[in-house]
Amino acid sequence: MKIKLLSLALLASALIGQSAVADINIGVILPLTGPASGLGIPAKNGIALWPKMINGEKLNVIILDDASDPTTGTKDARRLTSEDKVDILIGSVATPPAVAIADEPVELKAETKTVQISLSPVPLPPGKDNWTFRLPQSNTVMSYAVVEHMKKHNIKTVGFLGYTDAYGESWLKEFTEVAGKAGIKVVATERFERKDTSVTGQALKIAAAKPDAVLIVASGSGAAMPHKEIVARGYMGAIYQTHAAATRDLMRLGGKDVEGAFVVSGPCVIAEQLPNSHPSKKMAIEFVTQYEKVYGTGSRNQFAGHAYDASIVLQKIIPQALQKAKPGTPEFRDALRVALETMGTTTLSHGTIKYTTKDHWGYTNDTGVILKVVNGDWKVE
Repeated sequence: MKIKLLSLALLASALIGQSAVADINIGVILPLTGPASGLGIPAKNGIALWPKMINGEKLNVIILDDASDPTTGTKDARRLTSEDKVDILIGSVATPPAVAIADEPVELKAETKTVQISLSPVPLPPGKDNWTFRLPQSNTVMSYAVVEHMKKHNIKTVGFLGYTDAYGESWLKEFTEVAGKAGIKVVATERFERKDTSVTGQALKIAAAKPDAVLIVASGSGAAMPHKEIVARGYMGAIYQTHAAATRDLMRLGGKDVEGAFVVSGPCVIAEQLPNSHPSKKMAIEFVTQYEKVYGTGSRNQFAGHAYDASIVLQKIIPQALQKAKPGTPEFRDALRVALETMGTTTLSHGTIKYTTKDHWGYTNDTGVILKVVNGDWKVE
């Protein structure tokens, strides 16, 4: 009897010991300050909706502020992987830090086998994204939606006004390629920095080129300023914005000047307007309901949706990885990467995604939705 009781005690002790070391550590890097904080704060709010446990294992979420700065983002990533030894990295939601996280510590990530799930459409050359998976739609996918809309409106020429950084340059490259195949030509190209408070000179040059439409590539609240400048220069053509501008900050700060603007977005921003047949409608409604219950009606946006979708992905890949290894080990981290590449078709609030060994983007060209600003609100085109 004593032997049996001792065996049970040892078993209980072992189980307690296992649960103590089985917590899953998730490192999150977001721009909570700086020019991109309008993206990072909603993403942090979305993360607050995550479950506390997955498959019986506790989630320990460590959130660091990259301050919208690539160097800080890299330091955060190195701390999380080297010191905190997180099982997975998530972030950043701003493209420059996200690129730095993906690019700078490549050797470190390969050594520690730490996967990065980016909340930004990070442009990386072939072979550089072995450990990076993106949750936002690629700029090529979103360019496709924009170009299809432009074709319907007989637009043949476009003026480009966008950020000087990786997000702006990626959009310029990918949009130009997609548009060119459709016979649409970029006739004027102007750039500005995220910290700029005026683009008067650039807007004058764009307006002087008299394009059929203007594509503005900016994010969050920063997307309103160049839009207003273009309108102030007397431009009367169509104005398009990218999915980084799919936030009510555009309308709040842009006011009447952004009326009639076209914004490409993921489907979660207009959940209620999706047809019942849309695969993401149920998930998008669930996101909006949970998010706006906490943060208020109309508070949803593109970035909070990506953060919410991260939890859906985690709930799918963690149980798979746990079958192969314990959290806190290189084997578990590598198993998360394999699980991402083999998890199959997964419906998110932002669309349907399917990663493979050769595709760490996952979305198809029919993912993007074109929204129009009508009376200070979104309307699906």
